[in-house]
Amino acid sequence: MRPLRVLLFAVLAVTALLLQVSVFGLLPLPQARPDVLLVVVVGCALVSGPMGGSVIGFAIGLLADVAPPADHTLGRWALVYALVGYAAGMLEDLEERSVLASMAVVAVATAAAVAVYATLGAMVGDQRVTTAVLSHNLPFMVLYDVVLAPFVLPLIAAIDRRLQPEGGLP
Repeated sequence: MRPLRVLLFAVLAVTALLLQVSVFGLLPLPQARPDVLLVVVVGCALVSGPMGGSVIGFAIGLLADVAPPADHTLGRWALVYALVGYAAGMLEDLEERSVLASMAVVAVATAAAVAVYATLGAMVGDQRVTTAVLSHNLPFMVLYDVVLAPFVLPLIAAIDRRLQPEGGLP
């Protein structure tokens, strides 16, 4: 991975974490909150492929695991975001096709991330994870992330294209 891309992903990760904790975490929205970290992982994966997606997903997940108010087992978000980053990175060429396809990737990634996170929670005995809570909140989580996607994904793609050298390989 190019050094400028690594720097871009690091800045995006820190910015997304700050926005998640200070802005999106405090919004008075019904049922759930948008997950800007997940949308950034998907955006980075769509421009960098499965390896870059899993690495940035793991890094952002570790940040999410230690950022306040972290009230879960360390490593759960790291694993979830790494898996989502890898899967979204497998669709790397899809990013060039349409915004609607990218939004569909975000919707599927959100649903998958919530399901994997809940499964991991059930495996480690997290009593807050129930199917009733999950089924009631999941549609809102997907909706909020899909609404956020048209603002975040094109920005990541545009910055990444701008950083690519003229006539060079990505």
